[in-house]
Amino acid sequence: MNRTVFIGDHEFFPGIGRIEYEGPESDNPLSFKAYDPERVIAGKTMEQHLRFAVCYWHTFCADGNDPFGPGTRAHPWHLGEDGMANARAKLDAAFEFFTKLNVPYYCFHDRDIAPEGDTVAESEANLSSLVSLAKERQQATGMKLLWGTANVFSHPRYMNGAATNPDFAVVAHAGAQVKAALDATVALGGQNYVFWGGREGYACLLNTDTRMELDHLATFLSMARDYGRSIGFEGTFLIEPKPMEPMYHQYDVDAQTVIGFLRHYGLDGDFKLNIEANHATLAGHSSAHDLQMAADAGLLGSIDANRGNAQNGWDTDQFPMDMYDCVQNMLVVLAAGGLGSGGFNFDAKIRRESTDLEDLFLGHIGGMDAYARALIIADRIIGDGRLESFRASRYTSFRQGQGRRFAAGELSLAELRDIAANNPDPVRTSGKQEWVENLLNDFMFS
Repeated sequence: MNRTVFIGDHEFFPGIGRIEYEGPESDNPLSFKAYDPERVIAGKTMEQHLRFAVCYWHTFCADGNDPFGPGTRAHPWHLGEDGMANARAKLDAAFEFFTKLNVPYYCFHDRDIAPEGDTVAESEANLSSLVSLAKERQQATGMKLLWGTANVFSHPRYMNGAATNPDFAVVAHAGAQVKAALDATVALGGQNYVFWGGREGYACLLNTDTRMELDHLATFLSMARDYGRSIGFEGTFLIEPKPMEPMYHQYDVDAQTVIGFLRHYGLDGDFKLNIEANHATLAGHSSAHDLQMAADAGLLGSIDANRGNAQNGWDTDQFPMDMYDCVQNMLVVLAAGGLGSGGFNFDAKIRRESTDLEDLFLGHIGGMDAYARALIIADRIIGDGRLESFRASRYTSFRQGQGRRFAAGELSLAELRDIAANNPDPVRTSGKQEWVENLLNDFMFS
């Protein structure tokens, strides 16, 4: 896709041009070795399959700080103490980055692009001003908004949650923020809207009415859905699961928990899931597991493409470089028919020790190439057919005879007993895990 590389009053990434596909033989670190946006795989281009998005928060807000020390990177778009001037400069830097990286989408929290004001009205005015500028930049560059969301977890008022807060005044503030963020998303043509319940949970069961809080969360989401539809939002509402951090016990622990919540409250007609790899691993799952659970429920919406660190237990938000994870994730996505209006958002940050502006490009290039390679490999595995054929063969007994009747709900428990009593002990059939893992390796390295 050819787009203008927009540069405002100042070039924030000098010396870096548009990142192009140069192929696997290139030794240029600022080029794609695998991601060729126009290459057709399984009937669609790579760009159409992957729908890559740059996240605003980690890429332009994170400065490398951690609990043990301040930031290590000085952002050139931080011009001084004027928050709105900084926000405008940051937006120009963001659109320069988006277009030089040559991605089709971006995503943001409200507070990423505009500072909070002293009042609700001032916060809304700040956001509206930056949204108007972002709309101009989108029109100039061809960039699109994958999704918007509200940061209703960072401000101290949300220490006990937002929609699940025991104080109605706080819930009202969260409602004001989500309303403004929905307005912004619609104004920018956003294709999805995300809810991440960063503090929707509890720290101590002894002082918490969990039933009331879950009811309130469902009411809040219903209100947001109704308002979004009333202002013309036709996209998908997304819930992003996470088991812990910052709250000890979060209500959106993993994909299956969120699916159960949505179905219990009748919200599964409008809401799907945004699965983050690092959140799935914090819940004790693989990212492919949570993706598969969402796909099985018909609720797979979008993906936060990152990874965690197996040596610790918190959300490290690293770029996705583990090819085994990426390939298994792509197998699920392709089998599910794609992500619809969703995409692969790089909810990932460069390391504290990576201090060059170039490193922002290198992290995204690596993640985009990893998923491009994964797309190619996963398509070859599916086209080969052996993996799916073997998986299907393990369930042959449910497609005939009494097994078919069981699957159709036509047998009683007493009938199962009689079938077992009248047949010999079943022959053990190998699951051949070693063979399927070897098969994956054959495609990974051929």
